[in-house]
Amino acid sequence: MMLVTSLSGISEDGLNTLLDDAFGTDRHKRTAYLLRKGMTAIDHLSFAILDDGALVASIQCWPVRVDTVNIILVGPVAVATHCQNSGLGMQLMQLMLDAATPQDPPMVLIGDPEYYGRFGFSANDTSGWTLPGPWEPRRLLLRNAAMLELPVQAMLGPAD
Repeated sequence: MMLVTSLSGISEDGLNTLLDDAFGTDRHKRTAYLLRKGMTAIDHLSFAILDDGALVASIQCWPVRVDTVNIILVGPVAVATHCQNSGLGMQLMQLMLDAATPQDPPMVLIGDPEYYGRFGFSANDTSGWTLPGPWEPRRLLLRNAAMLELPVQAMLGPAD
């Protein structure tokens, strides 16, 4: 039986096991880890899916900034390899978007535009942004539902 819960109730070891399974043990070298280094996940936007008590999927969101503007970094969206292609990632994305409040800032992620475009993310307004590590510009995606004014050229990094 699948159960959706807050990620705050999940053990760090359990989460790391899931992330290692989904992304590999070298995942800490990725640019997204540099962006969220030292940050605490945003509780009301971070979820877990349990299957008979076992963690099988999670989504985390993090406070980051582009120049001096607060935004939210979405990800990782992790699904255990034995559960991939079952819709859990889409379910987590929709849960996170439904939990977002009007006070939440725009969201950014590093991912496939073909997948995340269905959730309103695109690279249209991020071409002038830079990151503290390697990335593919077409994969730096923004969702700015409130159409807030954001810097055209700026560095994306951890929030203070």
